[in-house]
Amino acid sequence: MKRDLTRERIIGAASDLLAEGGREALSTRAVCAASGVQSPTLYRIFGDKQGLLDAVASHGFEVYLRSKTSLAETDDPVEDLRHGWDLHVDFGVRNPALYSLIYGDARPGVESPAARQASAVLAGKVKRVAEAGRLKVTEERAAHLVHAAGCGMTFTLISLPEEERDPALSLLARESTIAAVTTGPAAPERSGVDPVSTAVALRAVVPTLGALSALERGLLEEWLTRIATA
Repeated sequence: MKRDLTRERIIGAASDLLAEGGREALSTRAVCAASGVQSPTLYRIFGDKQGLLDAVASHGFEVYLRSKTSLAETDDPVEDLRHGWDLHVDFGVRNPALYSLIYGDARPGVESPAARQASAVLAGKVKRVAEAGRLKVTEERAAHLVHAAGCGMTFTLISLPEEERDPALSLLARESTIAAVTTGPAAPERSGVDPVSTAVALRAVVPTLGALSALERGLLEEWLTRIATA
């Protein structure tokens, strides 16, 4: 219990320093002074400075998510994907230091815990679009494209003086990206079947097909992936 309280105190102090002075303010000495602990305590709890940075990023992202009751799903998964984009950009613009801590230090093959949380939220939204038969690329490709475009737009807006931020930029990028990975809603007069979106939709539910063995599900998923990525 005491260790948990100390951990929370350190994260709180580090979060305040980050908000006030950016990542440069998060020196070990400054965090220890602000939280009233010695450096051995900090390293014993977080392992190293990267462990502390990851904990601060995860804490900030979780607090933000808890404040967003509007994350609830609707009947339109594509509209939910749009809303997720808007929340992502809003989070970055309102919390530039925290956003940069989460996404600004790309390391090959390494994703911070907070970035993994955000990726899981995005993957869930993309999966719902696939299950609705409205995804025209694979889930992985769609998620990577939406993530890349959203991060790029957010960093662009962060870098601009506040008075020069054009709100239409994010809308244009959002709609271009969504148009690149989704189909329009099904219409009664439409004829024919799009094999790619159909394959993507079926691939999304393969894990739930209890009538097939694990081997058969794996084979079916491989075939559907070939169709979706052809």
